[in-house]
Amino acid sequence: MNWINNVVPPKIRSFLTTRREVPDNLWKTCPLTGQMVFHKDLEANQFVFPGSEYHERMGAQQRLTHLFDDGAFEKVMMPAAAVDPLKFRDGKRYTDRLKEAKSKTDLEDAILVGSGKLDGREVVAAVQDFRFMAGSLGMAAGEAIIAGMLHAVAKKSPFILFAASGGARMQEGILSLMQMPRTTIAVQRLRDARLPYIVVLTDPTTGGVTASYAMLGDIHIAEPNALICFAGPRVIQQTIREQLPEGFQRSEYLMEHGMIDMVVHRHKLRETLSRVCRLLMNGVKNTKGKTSPDLEKNMNGSAYATQDDISDSDITLKPKTNNTSDTETIDIIEAEPVEGTRRFKGNKNDRSGKQPAPKGNRKTSSNKNQKSPEK
Repeated sequence: MNWINNVVPPKIRSFLTTRREVPDNLWKTCPLTGQMVFHKDLEANQFVFPGSEYHERMGAQQRLTHLFDDGAFEKVMMPAAAVDPLKFRDGKRYTDRLKEAKSKTDLEDAILVGSGKLDGREVVAAVQDFRFMAGSLGMAAGEAIIAGMLHAVAKKSPFILFAASGGARMQEGILSLMQMPRTTIAVQRLRDARLPYIVVLTDPTTGGVTASYAMLGDIHIAEPNALICFAGPRVIQQTIREQLPEGFQRSEYLMEHGMIDMVVHRHKLRETLSRVCRLLMNGVKNTKGKTSPDLEKNMNGSAYATQDDISDSDITLKPKTNNTSDTETIDIIEAEPVEGTRRFKGNKNDRSGKQPAPKGNRKTSSNKNQKSPEK
C-alpha cells in the first residue's frame, strides 16, 4: 500500500492525489466556424460570436437584462394554471419534465414577463425561453402572455414580445391549442387601446406560435439567420419532393418576400426597439386630442386612429416638396415575378391515367361527322 494512504491525513491527501475537475460549459464553440470563445466573453458580447456574428440563443433573464435601462425590471405576476390536466405520460411523466425544466432554467414556465423602462419610456416585455421545453406554448405560457398584454393595457405602454418556440406543447393536447385564439384576443385588446405591439422573432420561431400571436404584431423584427416558419424546411422538402431555395424560411429570405419588416443585429436591437416605441407612441398621443389639419394629413395612423378622429376631408394626398405637380403621384406595386422553374405545375395525368389532349387538337361532337379534307 502507498505510504500516502498511511501517513497523510485524508483532507491533505485529497489535494495531493485528486485532479480538479473543469466544468464543461466554460468554453462555447461557434457552430459556423468552430471558434472557441470563453463563456464570460460571449455573455459580455450578448451571446454573439465575434467574427462569424452567429447569434447564440439567449435566456429570458439575459434578454430582459439587456433590454431595460440598467438591467432593472420588475417581474409581472402570472396567474396560476392547471398542472398536467391530462395526466400525460410518454417515456417520462409530464410533471417530471416540468420539474426538470424548472430546475434547469429557474423559471416557472417558458415565458418571463417584465416591466421596466427603455430609454426612460415605460414598456412591458415578454420573453420565451427555448431552454424550457423548447419554449412550447402551454396553458401557463398562454396565461403569461395574456397577463403581460393586459398589464401593458393597464399601464398604457408598448408591449414587446421575444418569440422563440417549437410550437404548441403536445403534453397538454387541445388545451395548448386553445391558447392560440386566447392570445389573439389579448392582441386585439392592445389594438383597441391603440398601443404598439412589437414582435422580435428569434431562432427558432415555429409551429402554433408562428400561426398565432407571433405574426400579429404591428412591427415584426427578426434577428439574423433566424428560422421562422410553421412547418420546418425538412418537412416541406420531404412533402413536395423538391429542392428548396437557399436560405428558405430564414429571416433574410422572409424579409425579401415581405413577411417581416426588418432584420436587426442584436447589438442594435435595443436602440431599434426604443426608436420604434417612440415613433408609435407619439402617434398614439397625437390621435388622443385635436391636432392641426396638416398633422392629421401626415399621420399614418390607420392602426391607432378611429373613424371619429379622421374625417373625409382629411383623406387627401400630401403635397410634394417640389413644384412639379400639385398632388403626389401614387406608385403602383407590381407583383413579384416568378421564374418558370419555381411555378407550380399540376399533374398532367388525370385520375384515369390518360394524358389530356391539347385544347387545339380536342375533338368535339360537332366535328366527328366532318370529313377530313382530301389532299
